[in-house]
Amino acid sequence: MGEELVIRPYRGEDEEAVVALWRRCDLVVPWNDPYADIAGKMAAQPELFFVGVLGEEIVATVMAGYEGHRGWINYLGVAPEKRSRGLGRMLMDHAERELRARGCPKINLQVRGSNRAAIGFYQRIGFSVDDVVSLGKRLPAARADRSRKGKG
Repeated sequence: MGEELVIRPYRGEDEEAVVALWRRCDLVVPWNDPYADIAGKMAAQPELFFVGVLGEEIVATVMAGYEGHRGWINYLGVAPEKRSRGLGRMLMDHAERELRARGCPKINLQVRGSNRAAIGFYQRIGFSVDDVVSLGKRLPAARADRSRKGKG
């Protein structure tokens, strides 16, 4: 690989590079505003939002969270041309260490059922499919409060 991955906390000046990476990784969907998601994370446990940097380029991200019962992973993404080099595993190992340090007993995450490559990745690093039904309810007013004017 040549360069070593540096994992560091997200900084405000990373925003455009992170959103561009998420778009390249197909992590942005029409119903999620990536700028609002970043703003939300910066308001709640910003210390658990990490970027992976090779040289000067952000090539990977992961958002982790812990509410006292379960840890959660969101926006794990690795630049398509940098995949299969262990970068995703490195970011997940880092996030897991941070969650364990907070007393987290289990990590949950959600993957679209159609994303077989991501499901396979998570299974290879020790995750298994839980026998649960994922339910969700959108709260548009709350999301609108988080979004940034002029972005998205």
